[in-house]
Amino acid sequence: MPRPSFDSSLLAPRHWPAWLGVGVIWLIARLPYPWLLALGRTLGALIRHVPSRRRRIARTNIALCFPELDAQAQAALVGAHLTDIGLMLVEFALGWMGSDRAIARIPAQVEGLEHLEAARAQGQGVLLVGGHFSHLELCARLISRRIPIAGMYRRMDSPVFEWAVLRARLRYAAAMFEKDDIRGTVKYLRGGGTLWYAPDQDMRSKESVFVPFFGIPAATITATHHLARMGNAQVIPFFHRRLPEGGYVMRLGAPLRMEGDVAADTARVNAGIEQMVRAAPAQYLWVHKRFKTRPPGQPEVY
Repeated sequence: MPRPSFDSSLLAPRHWPAWLGVGVIWLIARLPYPWLLALGRTLGALIRHVPSRRRRIARTNIALCFPELDAQAQAALVGAHLTDIGLMLVEFALGWMGSDRAIARIPAQVEGLEHLEAARAQGQGVLLVGGHFSHLELCARLISRRIPIAGMYRRMDSPVFEWAVLRARLRYAAAMFEKDDIRGTVKYLRGGGTLWYAPDQDMRSKESVFVPFFGIPAATITATHHLARMGNAQVIPFFHRRLPEGGYVMRLGAPLRMEGDVAADTARVNAGIEQMVRAAPAQYLWVHKRFKTRPPGQPEVY
């Protein structure tokens, strides 16, 4: 897939603030990995102590999903997550614009590649289905060093960031498909490709069903079921977590059993993502309004 061509209109003065932002991201990505983590933790400490709407969203989500924790434990998890947001910011910078040499030096373990190899031996494509963890962009780049992958994305509002980030992603991804490019995605899967996909956000889409996530009815897009069916693809859970000392563990699980029922298949995907979240709860993106869309007759939670 060719990288996007440069349009000279991106040099207009109205885009200069965006170019400044891209430059800051590039500079952060040049930091040695230990320094980068230290910067992320410092940013996280600042975020943790600043009142914000996102803090309230995280607090609500964690209270809903972990009712078994007392108030003190829930508050501790909220604080740990907000600290992790700082790490997320610098890990995005490294994933997008870090040099190949810097990426190669990051400690990374990959488990479960035999599940992917078995699917390929059967001539099938693979949906690597995971969740929105803070290090998803960096781990996508790390796993791409072992296997060729493609991704799906939403176009950014800023044309400068859209050009810079898409160009950066195509340095390591085999292809990037816009979220509505179903035809291209299905063709890629039918050709035996591997696509990283995260269906765990409330997209307010008509193509969604209410299925449990932490025991709560959550509006969940049904695209995993449809892409697997149309693309003749296996659905393999893809979990990644950051180790306390730095570095990452990435694990490919056994393929999920997709039985053809939209709601049952989507619930099975949610259950798999919930299992991932419970393994590294502070590193999940709790600041997203996962339960914004409610079943008819149920009250809003945010």
